[in-house]
Amino acid sequence: MIGIILGTRPEIIKMSPVIRECERKGLDYFILHTGQHYSYEMDRNFFEELELPEPHFNLDVGSASHADQTCRIMTGIEKILIDEQPDTVLVQGDTNTVLAGALAASKLNIRVGHVEAGLRSFDRTMPEEINRVVTDHISDYLFAPTETARQYLLNEGIEERKICLTGNTIVDAILQNQKISQTRSKVLDDIGVKPKEFFLATSHRQENVDSYEKLRNIINAFENIHNELSFPVIFPMHPRTQKMIQQFKMSLEGTIVMPPVGFLDFLQLESKARLVLTDSGGVQEESCILGVPCVTLRENTERPETIRVGANMLAGTDRDKILSSSREMISRTATWSNPYGDGRAGKTIITLCNGLPPRNANH
Repeated sequence: MIGIILGTRPEIIKMSPVIRECERKGLDYFILHTGQHYSYEMDRNFFEELELPEPHFNLDVGSASHADQTCRIMTGIEKILIDEQPDTVLVQGDTNTVLAGALAASKLNIRVGHVEAGLRSFDRTMPEEINRVVTDHISDYLFAPTETARQYLLNEGIEERKICLTGNTIVDAILQNQKISQTRSKVLDDIGVKPKEFFLATSHRQENVDSYEKLRNIINAFENIHNELSFPVIFPMHPRTQKMIQQFKMSLEGTIVMPPVGFLDFLQLESKARLVLTDSGGVQEESCILGVPCVTLRENTERPETIRVGANMLAGTDRDKILSSSREMISRTATWSNPYGDGRAGKTIITLCNGLPPRNANH
């Protein structure tokens, strides 16, 4: 039996090809939704529009401090793992759900597979970096999306036999859902914008939106980009960002603010944008795969492949740097190659998991 543990919307999207492959093969598996950022009720539309089965278990832990949230998730996961006794637990990415799931399973002597292993920003001030590193070092199998990620794991002394180069499941998710989004999503019509005549922005990271100075710089940069380049900035706003903008009493000019959207709508916004501005790691990958230039609102990235192929630039949160980087990126032609694989990562991961011995046979 395979236990698939997830807790955020990006994890739902990136685990969707893995879940679909379990369904296709008729495997014995379960989905555990921790509710790290939202309740399952808030995420239900993601499961429905991606045509995924409902989670078998929901913890609804909600927001809290890192320690408190991780503790709640571990406690809830442990009880379910003891009852269900899966052979393998799969976690994806770098959230508190990932760390808690890997720790709980490892302590119960259940085999752990880390999907999207080996990503590094080399910035230990980021909670996500701590989660990635710890999870990689306690996992039994590490599904690295790129050769760079594989090499990082080897450099940290992780045994080569544990590392599998699979590609990134986000490629699978985009290929599986892009045509569906084209027929189902009317988000551009609803907003009143035309393809390639708008910019798409996202910002949610704590280090950006909880800082008055950084958030003000980002918002001012959006206004300057609109004024200079004459296109509106579409900003599906994360609840955390909305809360801080209200708290700081900031106004937004030239920016169309909307609530968070589902994956199909977001795919349409991404694929039709002239430029993407983001502090999200996943959005950096998606825009690269879709051939849309990206400016990253951070000083570092755990997705260096996007920069290497010319799809992305780091601008940090300096207003002038964001503007100059935007000028540079919209002048580039999207001729780069997708560095994240051929869209078969989900199949590869499940094939590998299905052929592995129990954990105690390896130790």
